[in-house]
Order: sequence, then structure tokens, then C-alpha cells
Amino acid sequence: MNNDNKESRIFIEDQLNEFFYKKSQSNLNVTFNRIASIFFIFFVIFLIYSIHLIHLGSKNSNKKISNTTNLPINNLYRADIVDKNNKYLVKTVSSIDIGISTKKVIDKKKLILNLKYIFPDKDYFKIESKLKNKNFFYFEKKISDENYEKIMQLGDKSIQPEERLIRVYPEKNLFSHIIGQIDNDNKGISGLEKSLDQELKKISAPIKLTVDKDIQFLIRKELIKYNEIFNTKGSAAILMNVQNGEIFSLVSLPDFDPNKRQKISNLNFINRATKGVYEFGSVFKTFTIAAAFDENIIEPDTEFVNLPKSLTCAGFSIKEYDKKIPSNLTAEQILIRSGNIGSVRIGQKLGEEKFKLFLSKLGILEKINFDIEEVGKPIKFNWGKCPLATSSFGHGITTTLLQLAKAYSIIVNGGYDIKPKLIQNYEKDEKKRILNKEVSKKILPILRKIVSTKEGTASLANIDGYEIGGKTGTAQKSIAGSYSGKKINTFISVFPTSKPKFVLAVMLDEPKTNKDYIYHYKDGSNIKYKGTPFNTAGWTTVEVTGQIIENIGPILATKYLEIE
Repeated sequence: MNNDNKESRIFIEDQLNEFFYKKSQSNLNVTFNRIASIFFIFFVIFLIYSIHLIHLGSKNSNKKISNTTNLPINNLYRADIVDKNNKYLVKTVSSIDIGISTKKVIDKKKLILNLKYIFPDKDYFKIESKLKNKNFFYFEKKISDENYEKIMQLGDKSIQPEERLIRVYPEKNLFSHIIGQIDNDNKGISGLEKSLDQELKKISAPIKLTVDKDIQFLIRKELIKYNEIFNTKGSAAILMNVQNGEIFSLVSLPDFDPNKRQKISNLNFINRATKGVYEFGSVFKTFTIAAAFDENIIEPDTEFVNLPKSLTCAGFSIKEYDKKIPSNLTAEQILIRSGNIGSVRIGQKLGEEKFKLFLSKLGILEKINFDIEEVGKPIKFNWGKCPLATSSFGHGITTTLLQLAKAYSIIVNGGYDIKPKLIQNYEKDEKKRILNKEVSKKILPILRKIVSTKEGTASLANIDGYEIGGKTGTAQKSIAGSYSGKKINTFISVFPTSKPKFVLAVMLDEPKTNKDYIYHYKDGSNIKYKGTPFNTAGWTTVEVTGQIIENIGPILATKYLEIE
């Protein structure tokens, strides 16, 4: 019994030992399996990550990134700039420069031979000299994708790519005077690049401008064409919204390509739209009559009788350009026919102080505050009886084309002050009226007649459907303190005159007559006239303006004219 119990006990114990042994073994297996599973999971993760790295390496290779060199990125970031329709005008992009570490060159002859195959036009005498005398030099900056792939396939450890950020101007010359340039230290040196230098380095979102790329292109195209036709020294044009001062286009020729980083020292590249200070001639007659309207001194039908053909002031003779102009004219007719003597008489009725104050209100006499720094300062004008007489028809007094555009906008928009702007501002400016509201009502029909009637000086800009009004100006250029035969021809147009929306100021610098140019009259007569009879704004700048409005008119009407 006891034995049986013992055997039984032993058996049971053996069974139990076996059980616990098997259980321990099972636990070990579970632990091992768990470890194996964890290891497998990590292995899968590692495999996936490795594949991802390989993929990224391949992708980066396509982006000109080498997996053999750590590429330093220079701190050259600047925010992008776009037009009013979000089209890029300036962009910061990544680029690759190819450097050569001469200490790592194993076989100079082989290296030069390989480089010649890829870059046959390089000066290899200079490159050989650099290989001998320098520890490091840049072989090619802003390398193309194709050549990057070729040069990296050489597998030469001495070839070292470096990634950097560069400033790209995709529209090249189109906005050069607006955008400006940066120097080699990433500092703005002109245009918006200069005036917004710090802001461009801090913000991430693009800066939006008021300009329209398509309109800018068309205006510049016409100016280039007519620069050749009239053999000008240069030209400029500004298209501005008369209600809020937004500039849709600002062109100055000649211009430059900001991608070709260079210091522009030639004065011929001056921004003629904002920096150039000129005498503009008869466009000032609009200011004279508008000032008299503002002071309620005259009305459009006020008569001036027995006007002489010439006046003398301080030994200076003031004559009528048009010898056929009548001696009896209304104030309206004086402006339509661009009478010098009649303008003097209106100016005399107005008086020096009132005329000076009026021009100051318009911002004509002082340097304008603008979004770019390249703005001219009008030459100080010494007032007096004779200066009052000459300034009444735009002689002897100076300003910029930008200030003319602003002044005309105020005169036709109901007398509200505006601030010309290039940078989009979504906040509505507070409207402040600085002129009598009747000034616009009185002046607009007259400006329209200057274009729409045969007596006016701007009939070549009478484009159907646009209700264009405006005033011409032909002025002799002052060179070395005396007047020359060279001229500044200007036309400031406003449209539509029934509800003004735009002012277009166009200036030609030293245009010449063209005996072969064919003029097409826009009065419905279908008359064609060959040859430029006079070197005046009516035959040059007006013609240019008419062609510009014909080209940009459909875009303006489609995009920006309010339909009620």
C-alpha cells in the first residue's frame, strides 16, 4: 500500500516535473517567439525605411542633390512677388554650383579632358591655372540639370556640388524698374527689392502687387515698337486706377534684365516714369483751368476776347504754336485748342498764390512718397509774374510722369486725393476730397472734346467704345541751362470720361518725325496719312496711346471695368 502510494507519488511527481519542465519550455518558446516577432517588426520597419531612403536618394538625385556630399544651403531666402492675378514676377529657387577641391584631384589631365567634353567652351588655360594655384574654385554656377547629371557621372571626388538659393526673375526685363535688383550679398539695391528688403527676408507668403502682367507686356510691346518708329531716346507709360491709385502698369524704356546681376550706371536706364524730372509743356494747361474752376473764377463758357498772338515777359517772348488760333476764345476752347496766350490770361486771373496752392494740393511741386525709392524731386520753381505766366502753359516748371498721373486722377475722380501704389492693399483708403466736386464735372467734357473733335490736338486717340479724353504736351528739353530742339512729348489720357476709371500717362523722350509712317485716322473717315508732319505730342504720343488702348482695352473691360 505504502509502496503503491510511493510509486504513485513518484509517478505523480515525475508527471508534475515533466509538466513543469514542459511548461518552462513552453514559456521559453513564447518568450523567444515574442523576441523574434519584435525583431521581425523592427526588421520590416528598417527595411521600409531603407527603401524610403533609397527612394529619396534617387529623387534628390533628380533634383541635383549628391549623396556623397553634404550640401550647405545659404541663408538667402527672400519672399516671392506676384502680380494682381498671382502670376510670379520674382521667385526664390534652389540652384547648384559646381566647385572643385584641387587637393582631391588625382589626375588633372583626365579631369580636364572630361570637363572639356561636357563644357567645350570654357577657358581651360584659366582652369589649369586655378588647379595649380587655388585650393578651391567654382567651375560652374547655376549648372543646368543636364550638365549636372553628366558631371556627377564622372565620379570624381574633387567635384563638389553646393546647393544655394537664388533669386529668379522669370519675366526678365518686363518689370525691371518696378522689381529692381539685389546684390551678391542678398541685399536689395533698387526697386521693390530695396524698399521691401527687410520684409522680403522675414515673411513666407508672396507679396502681391497691383500690376497686371498681361497689360504690362502689351504696353511695353507698343512702347518698344514706337521707340523704333519715332527713333526715341526712351519712353515711359503709367496706367493707374483714378479711384484708388492702384498702378496696373509702369513701364520705362530702356530697361534691363535683373537676372544678369549688374550695376546700372548708364543714365539712359533711369526710371523715366518715376525718377525722370521733366518740363511737360501743355499738359499743365489742364491744371491752370482746373484751378480756376476750383476757385470759381471762370466757367467753361467764360469768354476771353482780343487775345494777342504773342506776349513779352522779362524779354522772353510767349507765342501761340497754332498761328490760326482765333483771338476770341472761351475757357473751354483755350484748352481744346491748347492756347498759350489764353492759358496765361487764365493764370493771371487766378494769381500766383492760388495757382501755387492748387499745384501743391495735387502733389506736383514736391517729391512724391512712393513704394519704390527711385522717385525724382521737382526742381524748385521760383515764382513771380513771369514764372506764373510760363507755368500756366507748362514752361519752366518740372515734375515726374508719376505725379502727372496722380494729379490728373484727382482732377477727374471727383477731387479725391489718392496715393499711387504698387503693393496690393486690401484695406479701403479713406477718401478725402481736396478739390471742389464741380471741377471734374466741368473738366471731363473738355478733355473728351480734345480727343473727339477736329479742333482738339488728340484725335488720333479717339478709339470707338472707350470715351477717351486727355491733354497733349510738347516741351523743349533744357540741356546745360538752355532749350534745345529736342523734345519731351506727352499725352495724359483718361477713360471712360463718362465715369473715369483709368488714367494712362505716356511720354516719349526725344522722338523724331517719320516720313514713312502711315497714320490711320480714327474719325470714321478711313483716311490714311503718310509721314509725320510735326514733331509734336499730337502726332507721336497720341498715336502711341491710341494703339495701347486698342490693345489693352478688351482686357480692362473684361477684368476690371465694373458692369452695372
